[in-house]
Amino acid sequence: MTQSTGKIHEIVKWPDPVLAKRGEDVTVFDAKLKKLVEEMFESMYAAQGIGLAAPQIGLSQRITVIDCSFKKNPDEKVVLINPEIVDRKGKQVEEEGCLSLPEIRDKVSRAAWVRVRAQDINGDQIEMEGEELLARAMQHEIDHLDGILFIDRLSRLKRDLVIRKIKKLQKNGEW
Repeated sequence: MTQSTGKIHEIVKWPDPVLAKRGEDVTVFDAKLKKLVEEMFESMYAAQGIGLAAPQIGLSQRITVIDCSFKKNPDEKVVLINPEIVDRKGKQVEEEGCLSLPEIRDKVSRAAWVRVRAQDINGDQIEMEGEELLARAMQHEIDHLDGILFIDRLSRLKRDLVIRKIKKLQKNGEW
């Protein structure tokens, strides 16, 4: 068993402004980037998540990590750098949560299948497809890179209720 030496980053919570802006494209693919990606996986696991985008740790960069197996299958670890959704099909409506919105969950409509074009950790162009949970995770994380949170995809009424709940938690010092 290898000991992790990665730093665990604190997860940024809504309404931090870094969550509301488009991340910068990554142009340098070096050892520092590899270390950051490793730290992002460690931070995601520590927070009990299956996806994490760089803005969620306060970095406005287009990097996301996903592991729908949550450490059970190393082959399912996904790193997407500068990703774009190039095709989508179908529809799924499932409950989502977000590490930047702890305790908040709601049903969100997403494509059931997506194809994503991105770069890997070495800067090489890749394309990958995902369906069901992986498709949902890819769309959720790419939204983060575009400054969109899942609550932005809720009806105005539901979103207002969520914001009111968060403001109450903030007032009570619980957020």
